[in-house]
Amino acid sequence: MTNPTMSGSDRPELQKAIEAFVDAGFAGIQMRVHDERGEWVGSAGVRKLGETAEPPTDGRFWAGSVAKTFTATAVLQLVHEGRIGLDGPVADHLPELGLDPRITVRMLLQHTSGLFNYTGEYGEDGTFAPGIPATGKEWVDNRLRAYRPQELVRLALSRPARFEPGTGFSYSNTNYTLAALLIEQLTGSTYGEEMQRRILQPLGLRDTVLAGDTTELPEPHAHGYYRYQDGDDWKVVDVSRQNLSMLLAAGGMISTTRDLHTFFSALNGGKLLPAPLLAEMCTPHGPLGYGLGLFVQDLGPDCGGTVHHHNGGAPGGYGALMYSTPDGRRTLTAGLTTGDAAVNPAEVFPAALDRLVREVFRGGQAGS
Repeated sequence: MTNPTMSGSDRPELQKAIEAFVDAGFAGIQMRVHDERGEWVGSAGVRKLGETAEPPTDGRFWAGSVAKTFTATAVLQLVHEGRIGLDGPVADHLPELGLDPRITVRMLLQHTSGLFNYTGEYGEDGTFAPGIPATGKEWVDNRLRAYRPQELVRLALSRPARFEPGTGFSYSNTNYTLAALLIEQLTGSTYGEEMQRRILQPLGLRDTVLAGDTTELPEPHAHGYYRYQDGDDWKVVDVSRQNLSMLLAAGGMISTTRDLHTFFSALNGGKLLPAPLLAEMCTPHGPLGYGLGLFVQDLGPDCGGTVHHHNGGAPGGYGALMYSTPDGRRTLTAGLTTGDAAVNPAEVFPAALDRLVREVFRGGQAGS
């Protein structure tokens, strides 16, 4: 029999771990944990600045790069169907783009293509090469703009590659926007239609949006804020409305903790891919342990062993967490919002995240 849903008072250690995010400067967090004790849901912080209500535990949020795992799953299904080879050249299917013929499907999903990241990227010397407006006041002013994937890819291809295909690792949204174009070319359907048919509808993910240029976050939702510099002044703006067509297949996604749990549990449990391709997906590569659309991390034997994960962040205001044991039986999914605290979320986030993940997966099933 399934255990009933538990809340903060039932698992005080989990409630304390999410409150650490608020203590670090985040506006709010909602989290869902599934493990051998059942389902736990909780939240901390505020739904909206100036109010006292906590974030809704069934709230929608901009989930960002969590979308990459969904996209990689659909591409690997096409590999399973024999429509394309994992190590086949992408250029054969998208000849109009002028891609380097050495770039393979695997390289897109693994971030080893070397392609410039069209949202901008940092060089090894610390210099920043900008792409489309993705940070600061420029993003705030342009955050409702709709983009077409072809224009994003062409921008990336107009810039020098970071390295020869297959010779390095560089996380690039360009890879996954190309994957969306590949899905469309192979199927004759839009990316959104294929994701509905292959993943969202079969799993009943009614609260997840994976394509389009919607700017409205459906209710219920917590408000996310972006702190940026405008001349000599620091400003904070509510960015609950934003257009993530700039990240089609790479991060343009709305979801809930429940839908992310359902998806990631099904994926790791072998319900979406045959075992050989799931094993390929979960084989870590490079300095960050990236597989094909997800990270593989070893927490150590005392903290649960291996976990699979992919987190996400919208350009401003929102973040998402998606973690699972390799068998899909224990999951952690969460949505976060930033507020008006004068902190850099990227600097305070790692410590709070590490504590949370180890708390949830300590004693979990190790393995790979």
